[in-house]
Amino acid sequence: MNGIGNGNTASTRSKLERGRGALGPALELVHTGRAPTRAVLTAELGVTRATAGAVAAELEALGLIRVDSRPRGAGGTQGRPSHRLSVDENGPVVLAAQIHPDGFRAALVGLGGRIVATAPGRTVSADPATVLAAVVDAGAALLAGSGRRCVGAGLAVPSAIAEPEGTALNPLHLSWPAGSPVRTVFEQCVKAAGIDGPALTGNDVNLAALAEHRHGAGRSAQHLLCVATGHRGVGGALVLDGRLHSGSSGLALEVGHLTVNPEGRPCHCGSRGCLDVEADPLAFLTAAGRTPGPEVSLLQQARDLLRAEYADPVVRAAAEEIVDRLGLGLAGLVNILNPDRIILGGLHRELLHADPERLRAVVADRSLWGRSGGVPILPCTLDHNSLVGAAELAWQPVLDDPLGTLGPVA
Repeated sequence: MNGIGNGNTASTRSKLERGRGALGPALELVHTGRAPTRAVLTAELGVTRATAGAVAAELEALGLIRVDSRPRGAGGTQGRPSHRLSVDENGPVVLAAQIHPDGFRAALVGLGGRIVATAPGRTVSADPATVLAAVVDAGAALLAGSGRRCVGAGLAVPSAIAEPEGTALNPLHLSWPAGSPVRTVFEQCVKAAGIDGPALTGNDVNLAALAEHRHGAGRSAQHLLCVATGHRGVGGALVLDGRLHSGSSGLALEVGHLTVNPEGRPCHCGSRGCLDVEADPLAFLTAAGRTPGPEVSLLQQARDLLRAEYADPVVRAAAEEIVDRLGLGLAGLVNILNPDRIILGGLHRELLHADPERLRAVVADRSLWGRSGGVPILPCTLDHNSLVGAAELAWQPVLDDPLGTLGPVA
């Protein structure tokens, strides 16, 4: 291994060998913004300054981060400021994609959760292979135009993904067959397109929660609950100490099928009054007496109505109905999971903005732990967080072992 410098090569190599196991943790610290300087990196890793310097230099040689050895100190400060660390904006990317009932979105995403390029697609089909081929074609076109190195691919799907098979058990809103081998098909499409790296697949809300925990509203939370409604349905995810809690086979936190209205709407799962059909965009539009149109997504129609006509008593009453149903579901989850933070995405984020006190009051009134001080309920802050989460899935092998994944520097 070389590419670190021409100084005391043997000494530098020795320091790097001692810090080899710190390469992945160091990259993750820079990737998530928790180590903006070499001094912070040294403290977080618990290594010597020399070892931290060697580790940072190797990550820079791999084209993953940048080390600014001459940062400007704040006015009036004394002493030499620590080297600043940041992800390399010209470094490798991963292909990320999100499937939804109205089509898909493909993107190239760099370290730090930064979306480099993105392209929407309108391909809708009951055949997963048709949609995934279109997704990968769109991603390959973005790659060709970028000239960047691709190190993997990640896909977010609005369905529970069974592990280890990677099958979509309940893609209800996509009209795909239950048990579709989504991961296998995605891998085949990625390989056929000549895209390097592993191809991985996960549930869209799980991946949104992971992205928010690393780069958004969920940072620093130890027990993070994420609930979101996208184009259709409601999903949930739990991040515990930085790791997604996916259960024994990837099927944990199917919160959309909590009953919040026993006499409510029939659900696709065969039950009635589930959160999935009582608190999604279609439920809101229906409660407001609006007939959805085909021109834009249900999510966008619901957002536009909420933003433009919230003063209308009918629209406001519909929003309050959805908030009350959502609050009941969140209260039950608080009682079971005892999270230290709740974040809301999709239309739920918009509803929180419209009337934050109503939702918090419902949760506090209906949950045992809510009465003891309340759980912070915050809006998600990342645009396209499921897309960024799909990228996190693809970046994970690199974060685990940068040198082993990307190879030694020549």
